[in-house]
Amino acid sequence: MAGSPDTSSTAAIAFIGGGNMASAIIGGLLRQGTSPAQLEVVEPFAPARAKLREQFGLEALEAAGPALRRAHLVVWAVKPQTFRDAAAQARAHTGGALHLSVAAGIRSDSIAAWTGTERIVRCMPNTPALIGKGISALYARPGVSPDDRMQAEQVIATTGEWLWVQDEAQLDAVTALSGSGPAYVFFFLEAMTQAGVEMGLPREQAYRLAVATFGGAAALAHASQEPPEVLRQRVTSKGGTTHAAIASMEHDRVQALFVKALHAAGRRARELGDEFGGL
Repeated sequence: MAGSPDTSSTAAIAFIGGGNMASAIIGGLLRQGTSPAQLEVVEPFAPARAKLREQFGLEALEAAGPALRRAHLVVWAVKPQTFRDAAAQARAHTGGALHLSVAAGIRSDSIAAWTGTERIVRCMPNTPALIGKGISALYARPGVSPDDRMQAEQVIATTGEWLWVQDEAQLDAVTALSGSGPAYVFFFLEAMTQAGVEMGLPREQAYRLAVATFGGAAALAHASQEPPEVLRQRVTSKGGTTHAAIASMEHDRVQALFVKALHAAGRRARELGDEFGGL
């Protein structure tokens, strides 16, 4: 993760799409010293361009054009259903760049066909990247050099942790686990807050307790060498309050149903590639 992104006077990083994930990476790059003048952003929607101007002082382009030719790295932060059309517009200007895609589901075979290059890294980030606490998985096509890998790492490291997977199909599992994962945490935070309210706590206090509990437990798991089963057992005394809650969830097959839900997310990730990644 060492090193800072290239900030030479001629180099640029281009973003196709200027939404939340692009903003997370842009914010990280700016915090690490990249000049706004070294960033190009293509964003067709006027409200999103206005937000980029207000948040970062960036004047985004409405459509791809010759300005993209100075980019040594192109970050694809578009919705899966718009990737193909966006690539058709940008292709004439981005042939010499490394391409880093954060679009869910779109496979590198499709990206290679649409962009005309084999220098493609796929990335599956998640929304805590917005505050520099994300976790991303990266996959590189064979045409990606060690220097290309380092470029991708340097950019993604501005948003949090990262790891490489060897098999592109594993990104569907990553999408289901960590890409969609923040929503699962928020789902359980909703449930814990509601339970606290029903048991007599003010909503603000119940929510604060729930958030701090998730954050603290995650930090403890991160710092521990023990597997989660052992950590759970250590706070689950037989006959106690935690045991009562775990026994209730086991009776209702909560864990099995949760695993089933993640498999559904993984299937949907594969379907996105099938639906929107046609060559």
